[in-house]
Amino acid sequence: MRINKLMVFLVVLSLVLVVGAGCSKEADNAQKTSGNTGDQDYVVQLGYYNCDHMVGACIAKDAGIFDELGLKVNVIGNAKVPTAMAAGQMDVGYIGTRGLATAFDKGAPILAVANNHVGGSTYLVASNKIKTARDLVGKKVALGNDAEKNNPKWVQLAKQLGIPAETSAYQNFEMDDKDAYLAMKTGNLDGYFCCDPWASMAVYEKTGHVLGTWTTLPDGSWGTCCVYSMNKNFVKEHPELAKKMLLAHTRAVEYTYLHPVKAARIFAKNYQVPEEVALMTIYMKTVGEGRTLTWKIDPNCFKNYFENAKKMKVEDFMEIGSCDRWLDTTLLDQSGADDFDNFIKTKVDPIFPVGMSYQDWKMKALEIDGK
Repeated sequence: MRINKLMVFLVVLSLVLVVGAGCSKEADNAQKTSGNTGDQDYVVQLGYYNCDHMVGACIAKDAGIFDELGLKVNVIGNAKVPTAMAAGQMDVGYIGTRGLATAFDKGAPILAVANNHVGGSTYLVASNKIKTARDLVGKKVALGNDAEKNNPKWVQLAKQLGIPAETSAYQNFEMDDKDAYLAMKTGNLDGYFCCDPWASMAVYEKTGHVLGTWTTLPDGSWGTCCVYSMNKNFVKEHPELAKKMLLAHTRAVEYTYLHPVKAARIFAKNYQVPEEVALMTIYMKTVGEGRTLTWKIDPNCFKNYFENAKKMKVEDFMEIGSCDRWLDTTLLDQSGADDFDNFIKTKVDPIFPVGMSYQDWKMKALEIDGK
């Protein structure tokens, strides 16, 4: 009798162990398929530059979008995105398309997973003593090193304005946009090529004016400026976090369109500019120049931008291959993001139509978000 009871006990025990092992294996498999088991403690490294096009990084953080999605994110301003990604120190980054393509060709594990800004909205700003673009020739300017070799926006605008694209025709300096603005404000620079808010700052403070703007390609079509990029290793190791980060990017862009006053306050705090300047900048990006802030990837925008650069013989673009190599919409399709065109048509156009004046837009924006 004792032997029978012992045998029954051993059989039951072995069944429990087998079932338990099976459940444990199933749980492990479930964790592997749903993403890295350390996702909830993982801090995503996100970089962006000191440019209005990339304000989505600040808005996703300060508007609580990262928190809503359960994300832990370290937001790094003025980050060297391609270098940091190549070194495995950055997971996600807002980056210019040339920088991304160049980094990709050098072996950086980087992909463009969403768009960020079509066109360029880049401005040639001059001090008040400079009356025409020709007056800048020979003067102190901040165009960036070898701008004629690496910046098709500058080359195109220079041609339109009838001034030399060659930086040797000027006393040229390499500067951060904010530093260039401050240098001009203090009388140490005559002009600079920049993104906002540093053009709007000069206009707002009446210390300078805009001589010309690069927004579209010569044929009037959209090109591209900067994208939302990810480290391929991050996507592979943390696919669920990658989808959530991409969704956060799209929601930050939506927030900018639908809550421009709140977005401007976040912008002003992070970029250290007056709220009026932030409002001016957001108006230009969402209404004044069209719906230029976007997450939608249109391959033609990228193709046209790079082909136009090659037509203008911009040296650093001559050897860059097809954009298809580093454009990847897989995550965007899986992220649950809204369709951009439908979002604009149904939620933005009825409130803030393209062509709306700045004053009317501001009045409506204040009604929505409060003063």
